[in-house]
Amino acid sequence: MSKDRYAIDSNKNIDDTLKLISIHKGVNKGFFFMLLALYAIACIGRIRTTYSANDILNILGFSVPATAIIGVFSSLANICVICLTVFFRKTGYVMSMLLLIVQFPGLFINIFVRHQHANLPGIFTSILTIIAISVIFLNNRRIEKYQQRMSEEAVTDSLTGLPNRFAGKEFMDELVAANERFAFVSVDLNNFKSINDTMGHAVGDKVLVEIANRWKNLADSNQTGTSDFVSRLSADEYSLIIRGFNTDLDLLRSIRAYKEELENRMTIDECDFFMTACFGYSIYPDDADNAGSLFSAADAAMHEIKRTNGSNCILQYTQNLNKTEFKMDIERKLRNALENDTVFFNLQPQFDINHKLRGFEALARLKDTDGSFISPADFIPVAEEAGLIDVLDLCIFKKAAAFFGEVIKNSSDALTLSINVSVRHLLKNSFIEEIKEVLDSNSIPPQNLEIEITESIMIDSAGKALECVRDAKNMGIKVAIDDFGTGYSSLSYLNKFPANLLKIDKSFIDGMNTSESSKQYVATIISIGHILNLEVISEGVESDDQLATLKDIGCDFIQGYIWGRPLPPEEARKLVCA
Repeated sequence: MSKDRYAIDSNKNIDDTLKLISIHKGVNKGFFFMLLALYAIACIGRIRTTYSANDILNILGFSVPATAIIGVFSSLANICVICLTVFFRKTGYVMSMLLLIVQFPGLFINIFVRHQHANLPGIFTSILTIIAISVIFLNNRRIEKYQQRMSEEAVTDSLTGLPNRFAGKEFMDELVAANERFAFVSVDLNNFKSINDTMGHAVGDKVLVEIANRWKNLADSNQTGTSDFVSRLSADEYSLIIRGFNTDLDLLRSIRAYKEELENRMTIDECDFFMTACFGYSIYPDDADNAGSLFSAADAAMHEIKRTNGSNCILQYTQNLNKTEFKMDIERKLRNALENDTVFFNLQPQFDINHKLRGFEALARLKDTDGSFISPADFIPVAEEAGLIDVLDLCIFKKAAAFFGEVIKNSSDALTLSINVSVRHLLKNSFIEEIKEVLDSNSIPPQNLEIEITESIMIDSAGKALECVRDAKNMGIKVAIDDFGTGYSSLSYLNKFPANLLKIDKSFIDGMNTSESSKQYVATIISIGHILNLEVISEGVESDDQLATLKDIGCDFIQGYIWGRPLPPEEARKLVCA
């Protein structure tokens, strides 16, 4: 398919571009000749009945004057010429006019020479038919012009005259269907917003038009050695579809040609502009197998350049960039959930070694737009990187506390609500005030709350963290050190921290019964905890043999699927009331 197809030349007729479904689509030559044959039959029938106008014809046992049949054949002939005009546009109209005009000499001869006055209505009928098909033809011409204008608007960017996003997508779909190798390049201009802000949108538009003209001329000139298709995607985003390259070096050479053309000085309204851009590209079928995925892959590469502010402004998509794109998608969903208050929580029960309920750990949960769950292993790290973890912590704490406050009112047991506290949240100046406010508003005694912090806090921010933990302890709040043993544990820091509980990470529990050293490691942690007057809870306990081993080595509490999976609040309420 030629790149001109999508209106790189704005004067080219692009009616076929949009592939509009019009009334003449699918009509073939066979139908054309069928209409001509019916017209000929109608004319012959009319002539024959005209010669026997005074006769009475016997049709299916009925006596019918021949003059009545003349009208039937005349109507059939007129229907045929109207159909020719409707279905075959100009060709049909010209053919219909010729067929109607050549009738007039015969009609005049029959009327004035042979005195067959039955032909007189035929003259007026033919005249009316000529008027009718002329009206139809002229109306069709007007519709065609309207369709052409709509076609151009549908596939052409109104400002630059380049093909738009839709045209590029259609072109890529055809290349994919033809299994033709090509590259899609996503181009984003750098600092274009500053031009609009300082010089005005009129000047900005002229810059965009100048860029389009330069790249269009470069594509048409074939100087790059490849077959190139240029389109404008949005305000300051363009795209290139490059075909005909043999090696990656050929492709890079073509992209650099557009980069260099862009960076040449441009003068608009007596002001010089020096433009640059980021070029991210992906290759079919190496990086993706459909147009939509190619768009996304090239965009990911382009945004990676923006994110890193790298000196290399041309970048190919790689699978590593897919991780970046995935994280960005998770961050968008998390932000949206926090803004719309759709983050929710589950409660995982904790038991003592004799299976008595100790309390619950509140766990953050997030659903995707399709209702499926997003794994905490995916959204928790993203929340930490995006600086949203403290907002997420507080959101879960407020919701879990509102539920827990109601539960403990109706329970005689001294249950504990355990919440995860990130470094960012703990080190906030308002941390203690936030905790106190939530406890007071839900009538939860401080001794019923336990905050879980990771042991890395003791190393990274020991001074500030110790101060915050002591303030929480002075309020009566319990402190648990989460995932103990997975980081750089320090007994000196551990001895200073006013903790109540050590949590042994699931990774140690998993290998406890398959390795004697792992078992001894768990036993050592439990011993250290007890020496320091700390209770110990094991996470991720899933089997009877793990439970039996933990009982033997003196673990105090159990948390895991063996006795309780994370539960919705109402299921947790039933467990308390059981």
